[in-house]
Amino acid sequence: DGKEHDSSIRAARFRAFGRYVESMGGRYITAEDVGTKTSDMHIIRSQTRYVTGLPREDGGSGDPSPMTAYGVLRGIQALVEDVLDKDSLAGVRVAVQGLGKVGMGLVRHLVQGGAIVTATDINTESRHQAEQELGIETVNPEAIYDVPCDIFSPCALGAIINDDTILRLTCRIIAGAANNQLAEPRHADILHEQHIVHAVDYVINAGGLINVSYEAEGCYDEAAARAKTSTIYYTIQNLLDLARTEKINTNHAAMLMAQNALRHTPVELREAVL
Repeated sequence: DGKEHDSSIRAARFRAFGRYVESMGGRYITAEDVGTKTSDMHIIRSQTRYVTGLPREDGGSGDPSPMTAYGVLRGIQALVEDVLDKDSLAGVRVAVQGLGKVGMGLVRHLVQGGAIVTATDINTESRHQAEQELGIETVNPEAIYDVPCDIFSPCALGAIINDDTILRLTCRIIAGAANNQLAEPRHADILHEQHIVHAVDYVINAGGLINVSYEAEGCYDEAAARAKTSTIYYTIQNLLDLARTEKINTNHAAMLMAQNALRHTPVELREAVL
């Protein structure tokens, strides 16, 4: 659970996890997520080859979170141009929920682009770090939903767009790195009805996955991974165009895009994915 005080217990848990991943024979390849780091992937690697995000010294691609943050930035840039009709982030108000590795990295990008950022995290030290290093305002965790903003950026845990929070949002765009942001699929319809554009999580946060995919192929190329991650900008444009053309919410549009991509994937690759 990421809270072990005894490193030997943590290592034993990741070795057990590695054995389980190995038992699936390559149907699943693992990598970092919330609460994990490259050293954990190193331990998993002792039990299975089906792991990515390994330390650079082990020949891996390292921590994928900077690439995730960069991909979210590229998606936000597309959204700002389309929804807000602005050609830069200057003056765009962004409320960021979560100052972990991805959230903090995203805030740095946003501040560098001239955005006005308000952020929160359950960890007070992370909030203080953001205030001191980046000069942004922070609020208590529960207050982030009420912050007046153009973009609400969930970068912590999932199910935070729900019946209790959705009516409190003041934004025109939801765009962040957190997985499974909608508590239920019906919340996509509510956002659509309220004219809030939702950048579906698995579309905009794909940078980290793109990064480790190059490692999984056995020929990691950081420049190529970054260039591919940058195309999230165009994927978001396509998502918005499809949603408008078909008069559907972005959640539905993203699913149609994914299904279309699978239909055009070679059979042998599709079977590997499924």
